[in-house]
Amino acid sequence: HPNEPIGSLTVSSLLRQLVEDASLREGLGYRWHLIPCVDPDGARLNEGWYVRPSDRRAYAEHFYRPAEADQVEWTFPLTGEDYFFDRTLPETEALMRLMDEVRPTFVYSLHNGELQGAFYYLSKDDPALAARLTAIATAQGLPLHMGPPEVPGAVPIGPAAYRTPRGAELGPTYGIGGGSVDYAERFDALHLVTELPYWADPRVADETPTGQGYGETIQAGLAAQRALITELARSMSAVGADLTVSSPFRRALQDFLDNHDDFLAEWESLPDADRPATVAEAVGSRQIAHSMRLRYGGTCLRLLDAEIAAGNVTPAIRAERLRVKTLFDAWFTEAEADATATPIPIRALVAVQLGAALLAAESAR
Repeated sequence: HPNEPIGSLTVSSLLRQLVEDASLREGLGYRWHLIPCVDPDGARLNEGWYVRPSDRRAYAEHFYRPAEADQVEWTFPLTGEDYFFDRTLPETEALMRLMDEVRPTFVYSLHNGELQGAFYYLSKDDPALAARLTAIATAQGLPLHMGPPEVPGAVPIGPAAYRTPRGAELGPTYGIGGGSVDYAERFDALHLVTELPYWADPRVADETPTGQGYGETIQAGLAAQRALITELARSMSAVGADLTVSSPFRRALQDFLDNHDDFLAEWESLPDADRPATVAEAVGSRQIAHSMRLRYGGTCLRLLDAEIAAGNVTPAIRAERLRVKTLFDAWFTEAEADATATPIPIRALVAVQLGAALLAAESAR
């Protein structure tokens, strides 16, 4: 994803290691195929914060993440009894053709988050490998993600490690296709995803029980996200008749408004709702709400700024730009007050992704 660029640096580091270390190269015995950037168009739309990677406000103000059906990672073809997807992107087609040619043993998809801890997705149920992977993250001082899983119902393999969700599980909810994991399974390849935060908050790894119920904690986070949907839907309604620019920000925001509530509904049924929430779960639930506010509040501002830059300065657009900016500033202030996070050195993030690559490659061999 273009808002998750650390992997491009990891690719460069791996390339350098392989060129400089003959024993490593020969010992692994692989031919490597390295892709530093799979979505160059999306990357260009995040460049405003790439030069300030530790600045959370810059990240939110220059954030761009494509609509779900415009994401290279989740537009592989998918065919099932009740659902199919065939709107494959050209970039995804390129990855498919590469995998067809290479018939890989190991496929590594590089990702980042924001303030959640480090965690992994593995295509195969291998608790021993999962434990070794999480040890790499803790050795670099990264907190593990022990809060609510990214995807409701995610199947744990070990602490901060999950079985990779397949397109058939996610597609009907999000309107997406298969992932690279689905295509990699054609070749029985080990597929790994390393998810790393940009900022470290030790609370995301704290499993101390709180006085709040888990279900209550999750519901509070869902309510905050639904309130966000209401506010941004109000903005789109206010300016809808005036919009003239078919910007990627408009498509991404509308996709969020159309589909995110369906995702939230997946969290409504919790089998252990009555147990106490941990510190990690309480903090994680709040951080997800903060993240969604800043991501999509920022996207809405970029949508309106694209109209203004094109000379479309109707009263509705100017009024809504001011209203959303006021909301965004309040959301940012609230998020900063709830954060005890420090920026993680990029070198440490690359080290974790690179170490995980070599460890998983060795395991796949």
